[in-house]
Amino acid sequence: MTQRTLGGTNRKQKRTSGFRARMRTHNGRKVIQARRSKGRHRLAV
Repeated sequence: MTQRTLGGTNRKQKRTSGFRARMRTHNGRKVIQARRSKGRHRLAV
């Protein structure tokens, strides 16, 4: 049977948009800061 939807791996997801990946760069820290100020329940994936 063929794949119907686009999959993805959890490792890739964590490495690109995880909390520690965000904290690694200056702009990533800006993302976390913006999500904190907005009051997001989940800051990162």
